[in-house]
Formats: sequence, C-alpha cells, structure tokens
Amino acid sequence: MADLARSTAPLPALPGADDAAAVLFTSGATGPAKGVRYRHCQLVAQAQALVDTYAITADDRLVAAFAPFALYGPALGIPSTIPDVDVTEPGTLTAGALGAACASIDATIVFASPAALANVVRTATPGDARLAGVRLLLSAGAPVPVATLRSMAALCPAAELHTPYGMTESLPVADISLAEIEAVGAGRGVCVGHPVAGASVLIAPLGFDAGEVVAGVAPLAMGEVLVRAAWVSEGYDQLWRTQRDSRPADAAGNVWHRSGDVGHLDAAGRLWIEGRVVHVIHSDRGPLTPVPVEVAVERLEGIDRCAAVGVGPLGCQQLVVVVEDAHGTDGLADDDVARRVRGEVNEALAAVLSVRALPVDIRHNTKIDRTALAVWASAVLAGEKASQPWR
Repeated sequence: MADLARSTAPLPALPGADDAAAVLFTSGATGPAKGVRYRHCQLVAQAQALVDTYAITADDRLVAAFAPFALYGPALGIPSTIPDVDVTEPGTLTAGALGAACASIDATIVFASPAALANVVRTATPGDARLAGVRLLLSAGAPVPVATLRSMAALCPAAELHTPYGMTESLPVADISLAEIEAVGAGRGVCVGHPVAGASVLIAPLGFDAGEVVAGVAPLAMGEVLVRAAWVSEGYDQLWRTQRDSRPADAAGNVWHRSGDVGHLDAAGRLWIEGRVVHVIHSDRGPLTPVPVEVAVERLEGIDRCAAVGVGPLGCQQLVVVVEDAHGTDGLADDDVARRVRGEVNEALAAVLSVRALPVDIRHNTKIDRTALAVWASAVLAGEKASQPWR
C-alpha cells in the first residue's frame, strides 16, 4: 500500500458499463458449481434493485454474516462488516458474534443465511440489546423456517424480516416479509412473495425445449420458474451449452433465465417454490414436487426436517419420505413416525425412512441433496446395506 501511495503512475481508466465485472460461482448444491459472468451494468442494476426494494440509504450500515453479501456494502456505498465466523461454515455464527458485529458499526441491516440464523437463535441470551438498532434483517439462499424468523423477530424488535428469493444468476427476484408469510398461511410449497419492481416471472412447462419459443402455463399451474430483469447475469463462464439451454426466448423476443426451480403463481401473483426441476418425482399419476410434501410433514411435532424423493424408473417413480432423526437409526422409520407422516401426505406413499443426518450443502447447510438421498433410499428399500457417501 505504501508503494502504491508513492506511485505517480496514472490510475487505470474506469470500466465501461458493458465491461466484464465479475465471475461468481453457484453453490453446486444441485450439480457442479458454475461460473456466472456479470457485466458492470448488471451489477449496478442489481445494487439499485436492492436500494429500491429495501429503501437503503447512505445512513444504513450492513453486517454481512454471509461472506459473498459483504460485497454489497461497498457497492451500495454504506459501511459494512463481517462478524467473527468461519465463512466456510455460516451455521457456526453465534448470537454473541453477530451482536458484537452489529455493535461495532451500529448496524441497521443484517444479512445472514438460514443456517446462521438458526444458530444465532440457539445461542442467544435474554436481554442482549445489541440487535435493537437493526431495522432490516434479510435471509436468503434456502427456505427459512418461520419459527426461526419469529425467534429472530424477538431478538430484533425494531426490524422488518424479509426473505428475498433469487439465485446466483439473479437477485432479487421476489421478496416477502415475515408479516406477509404469516398473513398468507399454508399453501402448495413455500411462498416467496411478489416479484420485485423491475423483475418478471414466467412459469413454463416442465421439460420444454429451450430451442423453441417458450410460453407460460395455465394460471395457478406448476412449472419451471423463469425470470427476467436488468440485473440477470450475462451468462455462464465457458459453458456454452449450459448458456444456450438456460436462456430461452418468448414470442416477443424477450430472453428469460431458467432458474431450475419449480413452482407456481397464485391468484394474487405471488410466487410459490415447490422444489428443483431435478428433484421432481415422475410418478404414473404425473409429476409430483417435493416441497409441498415436506412442508406438510414438517408441521408434525418432533420432525424438524425431511425430504421427499422418488425411487424407481422415471414415469413410475414411487414417493418416499425420509425424516431426519439425529438420535435414531438409518433405515425404515418407526411405526409411530410412519403412521403420522402418512396421515399428513395426500399422495400415495411407498415408504417412510429415517436417517440421522440428511445430505446438505456446505454453503447454506440447508439445501438437501435429494438426488443422493434417492439413491440411498432405493438401496435401502431393495434390502441392501446402503452407504451414505455424503457422510
């Protein structure tokens, strides 16, 4: 830095709006991690979308408990800091570390992953007022349990809690507050709210050919979620085929980004996420999405997390629910658990299994690898001693 301060060389020219700005990588939770290319104009548009959606001003101060989001502080022109946490394991964030970070800059905005918030709730102590000045708490990257949001609301009594929906290729796409979640209630999947200003959502038929003109499905019908906004990324780094298949056009020539998620728009225009395209269960009665099944099962007392997977050949897959029980055994769930799960699932259910730890990603510690879990479930139901490669 001292050498740079003494340098008399002219500063490099400022980059242009269309110049390359960054390559960001997807989590790799549902396939190999992909490099996502952004131009400066797209990052500027993204920063403006965040400002507009959350009324961010120069008076705000950000604690980014999810390391990639720390880049937004400088981009938004506001002070920011990162709490004392292993950034490779965001679920290790403690309430003490978050409180200390907030106190150090008198934070008004906090961004943290769902796993981080869950541990903050677990480690919180009554009477800690260091989060009292937070006006906005954001959590994204995976579904956030309502119970976690309610607990965080008690820790941040002045804050609005929001769960923006998006992806590495486009954030934000939609947004919903805790108050709206409570008002909407249960539905088919997880409600992520209305598209934010400047973003559009199209629900396309499952398995459509990306080379053909894409059109939306019937109102309320389930399909693949496509998004469009000025801040959608430029494309994938060096992955020309993935790039081609991910950017279909509609009849008007508008280019959309395939999110890889499945869901539907309700009568009020709110987006509901029902899972990932690769995790759809293809039964002889048609496609079945996993998240609505999981949401229903996780309402049961004593079941905090589960996964719905399909076993068998495509077109005649059978639905299997795997519940997580850290104190149980791997294999068939006990009779009481199986009976209660079957009582909540409206679909034909082949089996209820139990596993001590579901396979989840490292980044968020919440995205379940249902593909690996389906392989394990198939082996268990075939009577094999199945290994768990995710352990």
